[in-house]
Amino acid sequence: MPNVEGSIGSVYVDAAHLARLELRARGLSFVAPAPVSSILSGRQASRMRGRGLNFEELRGYLPGDDIRHLDWRVSLRTGKPHVRVYTEERDRPLIVVVDQRMSMFFGSSRAFKSVVAAEAAALAVWMGFAAGDRVGGVVFGDADIVRVRPLRSRSRIDMLFNAIARMNGSLVADSPARTHYLQLNAALEGVLQIASHDFLVCIISDFAGADERTRALLRQLAAHNDVIATLVYDPLWQRMPAHRALVVSEGHLQVELRIDNERVRAPLASLFSGRAAEIAELLRASGVPLMALSTAEPVVDQVRRLFGERPRHVAGSGI
Repeated sequence: MPNVEGSIGSVYVDAAHLARLELRARGLSFVAPAPVSSILSGRQASRMRGRGLNFEELRGYLPGDDIRHLDWRVSLRTGKPHVRVYTEERDRPLIVVVDQRMSMFFGSSRAFKSVVAAEAAALAVWMGFAAGDRVGGVVFGDADIVRVRPLRSRSRIDMLFNAIARMNGSLVADSPARTHYLQLNAALEGVLQIASHDFLVCIISDFAGADERTRALLRQLAAHNDVIATLVYDPLWQRMPAHRALVVSEGHLQVELRIDNERVRAPLASLFSGRAAEIAELLRASGVPLMALSTAEPVVDQVRRLFGERPRHVAGSGI
């Protein structure tokens, strides 16, 4: 297990740490030129709507106008061709959905899943803010759900980061609370109340408790918005260590599993891999792009690989 001592990003995270990630988010963008392996590359990129359009005026047709914008009803009524003129929306609101339930309070190596989710959310917020977008979020734990409506404001970002840090700090190993699986769907229902259309919604969770209702909510969200699901996982999902004990706790009860015993390790490995496959299939069926973040590696490094990085201009280099 990670130590509380050392980096504040191992077991707990505070709002100041999330704010400092603004510097680490420089060069990252949801619309930056992305590598082939990026979450936004190839077929996935076509699912990103980009910025929407606002209707500005109706006027007579001029040579060079896009005929796809012809308003046939007005044109037939007046006897002269008319086009509808649109301007690009100045921003695309961003909502980060951050899971801080007890199921996230676990990590076998570098950091807890709850910390990875908080840091990933902060990077997404700073990426959106740097692009000129309004940013907000929905933070949920086992008992509470906090909604912060999108606004282009540093004070609004502070409000969101404080909500994340407060919920993160309430996670304790000896808590009698257990993971409230229905909170995932309740949080997504809250997003639907905020995200009308052309929002970018980043859901960062281990998706514990995901079910058919989750799939339906994701499809509903993705019908009018861009949605990215970020699965936070621990390496134990992929590989069970052969020669160590695993201590599992859900509050006051602690159990030591001797996973050096094949009869113990094999069923656990099957359970973890099976659950990961179920979640991946559910998200695939919802039509939502999926990316994964491990607890074993710095979040910034993983996000840079997934989204790519804008080329930086070097003075005097001509590039």
